[in-house]
Amino acid sequence: MKKIAVIGGGASGMMAALFAAQRGIKVHLYEKNKILGKKILITGKGRCNLTNGGDIDDYMENIPGNPYFMYSALYFLDNISTMKLFEDAGMPVKTERGKRVYPVSDKACDVSYTLEKLIRKKGVRIHRGLPVKDIKAENGCVSGIVMSNGEIHDYDGVILATGGLSYPGTGSDGDGYRMAKNLGHTVTKLYPSLVGLICKEDFCGDLMGLSLRNVSIKIKDSKNKTVYTDFGEMLFTHKGVSGPIILSGSRSLIPFDEKGYKLFIDLKPALDEQTLDKRILRDFSENTNKSIKNALDRLLPKSLIPVIIDLSEIDENKKVNSISKEERKKLLSVIKGMPLTIAKTAGYNEAVITSGGVDVDEINPSTMESKLIKNLHFAGEIIDVDAYTGGFNLQVAFSTGALAGEKILSEE
Repeated sequence: MKKIAVIGGGASGMMAALFAAQRGIKVHLYEKNKILGKKILITGKGRCNLTNGGDIDDYMENIPGNPYFMYSALYFLDNISTMKLFEDAGMPVKTERGKRVYPVSDKACDVSYTLEKLIRKKGVRIHRGLPVKDIKAENGCVSGIVMSNGEIHDYDGVILATGGLSYPGTGSDGDGYRMAKNLGHTVTKLYPSLVGLICKEDFCGDLMGLSLRNVSIKIKDSKNKTVYTDFGEMLFTHKGVSGPIILSGSRSLIPFDEKGYKLFIDLKPALDEQTLDKRILRDFSENTNKSIKNALDRLLPKSLIPVIIDLSEIDENKKVNSISKEERKKLLSVIKGMPLTIAKTAGYNEAVITSGGVDVDEINPSTMESKLIKNLHFAGEIIDVDAYTGGFNLQVAFSTGALAGEKILSEE
């Protein structure tokens, strides 16, 4: 019986093992951690946004990193088939705002458990806590793997699904890139993506934990060109900002311009400037003898008021009945475009995904097989494909893993 090794027991690795085992291939899955799917457990704040209910056009729009490479994989295992696979295995799913799909239980561990249950049922041999050091190839074809202790295990094929560099605490240390390079593959420039932003303004720490919903953001580069806009939810962290729209916006900062980016937050995107001005005037008229710091409670979150007043360069103790038209105009401008200076990204420790990876020009998109080494296939984050938040990245992992498992050692 033909046998293969799958290196990496994450989302793509387990899916690859499942689809290969379903074809009658003997599969050995190697995971350096003591548990499988460690990164799955922390996705979606522990709920696991496992896919997105959008159509193929939605996926193309939400995969900024080499989207067209994904056509074959997404058509082979699409989001509908992925949801059915989990539901048939006893894990019902639900769809929420933005077509984001979660397990009904809201437990990420159920996703990992279901995949592990499926591969065990198909007879996949799981090796935990056993790091693979390298992949052996002879005459341009895979011949086996080299373990960290120097042992050599012979295999007819290998699927490399080790992930990227994001969340290194889950075991993502880039060893897969090294293995690919050793076999002659090109690894493109790597960047942390879908990551929080560190800002220069000290007041971010004062606002830590504040969540803003239904706001819009605009990111501009050093030439004042708008590079990203979005609408939705964000939050302040101890050193900057994070949340869904910030994470997606971080992808537009690759490569990061050291000259700096500016972030502008429209706190009231539903109101144009004229309407907002009328609203401010109404609030002022109802609080005519109050200081401005006590007159904005109905317009802004309490913790944000002193920051907005300070940015507007207004004395917080100034009575609203003495606020000048120019001061009101500045206040309006700050509310419609609260400025922040982006210093850098929060790095791989907080990045959801790695942008960059094994060059897609060296991988057959119809099979996920290396164009350089026969019977070597790739799956998941190690490939130079990355997407925005919303379940798209896990679907990329599932689809590439399934296709690699289906096609390895195939005569097609």
